[in-house]
Amino acid sequence: MTDEQQKTTHFGFKTVAEDDKAGLVHGVFTNVASKYDVMNDAMSMGIHRIWKDAMMDWLAPRSGQKLLDVAGGTGDISFRFLKRAGHAHATVLDMTESMLVAGSHRPEAIAQAESLNWVVGDAMALPFESNTFDVYTISFGIRNVTRIQDALAEAYRVLRPGGRLMVLEFSQLPNPAMQWAYDRYSFNVIPVLGQIIANDRDSYQYLVESIRKFPDQDSFAAMIRDAGFGNVKYRNLTMGIAALHSGWKL
Repeated sequence: MTDEQQKTTHFGFKTVAEDDKAGLVHGVFTNVASKYDVMNDAMSMGIHRIWKDAMMDWLAPRSGQKLLDVAGGTGDISFRFLKRAGHAHATVLDMTESMLVAGSHRPEAIAQAESLNWVVGDAMALPFESNTFDVYTISFGIRNVTRIQDALAEAYRVLRPGGRLMVLEFSQLPNPAMQWAYDRYSFNVIPVLGQIIANDRDSYQYLVESIRKFPDQDSFAAMIRDAGFGNVKYRNLTMGIAALHSGWKL
């Protein structure tokens, strides 16, 4: 592999310089921040809420835990975590400040303000000391990271021994016919919804393409193991449209 190839990555179906991807992704989420939550409901017909609740069921938050929610956007995962834990703390980190601002204005954020921090930061270079958090979550965000393995290494670093990683991400359906049907929906409906609701077709075209570029369930589980995590498992959601991955810093 040449040096030039090593410095390129994908942005949806486009090949771009690694150094350019973060800025392009930042632009996408800056554009959609104000309509992000509405679009999530429209794209998934509300099913994303069930997936996030399933994430909390498997995670089983406990009182006193410290959560780092990377690519945490408008706070959906952190709000759920704090509600389940009863008494805990959540740090929402995202590279897009406008997403964090939108989240901090939500009623849940105001009600739980003393238990929340909002931090602008990069998943590949977290601004925290090692062995700091009990739980690391990233929900529909890791596929947007330029170097996924670097983000997983950072997750391992900032977790305390015995800490847990949990990733919620779109994935691949094991049945080719069902995958074909889902692709038709994704490419023909979601960008149109993006244009109608967020006045931004291109950003949602990228998001659909980024799902197809993300590794399948077994490949991603192997990446988590390569980062040092043990007891790595995954669960398919809605037949594999999304998947939950879990790993432990043993």
